[in-house]
Amino acid sequence: MEIFWFIIIAVVVTVFFILDGYDFGTGIIHLFFAKKEKDKEVISKAAGLFWDSNEVWLVAAGGLVFMAFPTLYASVFSGFYLPLIIVLWLMIFRALGLELRGQFHHPVWKSFWDTAFGVSSLLLVLFFGIALGNMARGVNLGGVEDGVSTYEAHYFFLPLWDASFSPTTTHPGVIDWFTLVIGIIAVVTLTIHGANWVVLKTQASINEQLKKVSFRLNIALALLTVFSVSIWHLIEPQPLHNYLKYPLFLIFPAIYFIGLIGQFFVLKFKKEAHAFTSSCLMIVGGISSTLATMFPTILPSTHNESPDLTIYNTATSEYGMSVAVPWIIIGLILILIYFIIQKKLNAGKIDNREYGH
Repeated sequence: MEIFWFIIIAVVVTVFFILDGYDFGTGIIHLFFAKKEKDKEVISKAAGLFWDSNEVWLVAAGGLVFMAFPTLYASVFSGFYLPLIIVLWLMIFRALGLELRGQFHHPVWKSFWDTAFGVSSLLLVLFFGIALGNMARGVNLGGVEDGVSTYEAHYFFLPLWDASFSPTTTHPGVIDWFTLVIGIIAVVTLTIHGANWVVLKTQASINEQLKKVSFRLNIALALLTVFSVSIWHLIEPQPLHNYLKYPLFLIFPAIYFIGLIGQFFVLKFKKEAHAFTSSCLMIVGGISSTLATMFPTILPSTHNESPDLTIYNTATSEYGMSVAVPWIIIGLILILIYFIIQKKLNAGKIDNREYGH
């Protein structure tokens, strides 16, 4: 049952980053590339018409972790308390930026909320990428100092950064040079994803420019991917052990590289949906490859005094997981119905749809 729930949660998290990922990327595009008011309005619609339904998947993921892996939930929500509060405020300001920009037709008002939307989107993507980097790097479970735990083995607390800014220090911070690299990869990936979404859903005057931006960013992403793989052994001494043990896992990095290679043809695709599909594959492959590398660990320990948090030692009872199965099926069906209806109502180009007034 642990593997079943791990897969369900991984799927829900991946769907969230595909769907809300294009909202985040749209915010970054809005911040750096939308100069004309017409483009700003249309690009805001490309995110604003969808963001609330997309974030349902984040709520679902949090609820599923709480239900299936309560020890992990307690550990992560206490250990990452500070960055989680920052993420919460960023999500609030991002939503306010979308919902309030159209309330008054005053340039100062619109400029303030446009900035809130764009900066919040950028920092959210960065922090989500850094969070993935923390999961890959591990944390000081138990707060071990000189071989002695200062609290229970599954608890930890991280400052935003450590003075050494190193991922290998005894007390690493949330942000170090390794997690920052993963954060930058997330920013580049979702900026590409957002650009593809804007091109797919709008007729903005900058769409041709965005295709070129996606192509150039994809070159940067390819270089960053090679760099991150080359430094992976500094964090994990045997980075490929799971792929050797479970060769089927190789399908996940293959999905990532198919999407990455496909994105190099963004200027030649005849259908706009092809570029968006490519960036979806990159997100699916990137997240699944990271999880496959760590499996069955969810949060590694940076020392031997405390064991890694895995899907087995953080799970609830077998009975609890079994009872929850029919409810998750019902819940996911309801979410899918909501999602399908919402997407059908906003099918096609959204330039002339009403939003924000």
